[in-house]
Amino acid sequence: MKTLAACLVIAASGVARAQAPANAQPATIPTAEEQVTQAVLPLPSDLRASATVLGYSADGKFVVLRNGSGAMNCLASNPRMPRWHVACYHKSLEPFMARGRDLRTQGVTGEQVDSVRFREAKEGKLKLPTEPALLYSLTGDKDAYDATTKTAAKARPLFVVYMPYATSESTGLSAVPAQGSPWVMFPGTPKAHIMFVPRM
Repeated sequence: MKTLAACLVIAASGVARAQAPANAQPATIPTAEEQVTQAVLPLPSDLRASATVLGYSADGKFVVLRNGSGAMNCLASNPRMPRWHVACYHKSLEPFMARGRDLRTQGVTGEQVDSVRFREAKEGKLKLPTEPALLYSLTGDKDAYDATTKTAAKARPLFVVYMPYATSESTGLSAVPAQGSPWVMFPGTPKAHIMFVPRM
């Protein structure tokens, strides 16, 4: 079993990858239909059909693959990345997520991405959710997704509830990671969220 620390690294890197568009054409890009099928897998089944899906065109550009009428946006796995990762988040998070993608496209990396977003949120330039907003993701090796069964049983699920500026005091949750319990990550910041890691 992976340690909690290792799981946190995987979870954090997975969410970051979900926000990173491809900048070059990968060797193989799944069809739009296949990307949509994979991208919505983290969601409860009743939310999948109405989700908007973003992914990759045949030339590797980051595009909208399907416009949906529901509350969720889903991101297809980036074919340029070494691992398989799909994520879906509430549309109220789109400005925050899109800004992260834009900054990474400009070459901004690491903690500087959040430094910019935090500053812009404080200045009122970056809109944040006004209610708790969910993010669901699945992460695994390239073989985590089974194209035959259209399932990802080998992938690790992660559930995140974004609550900008939430703290231990405002939620009653610890800010210390603990296996089997939810906790507040990045407390007191625009990126504050409750982490749920169902299995390591």
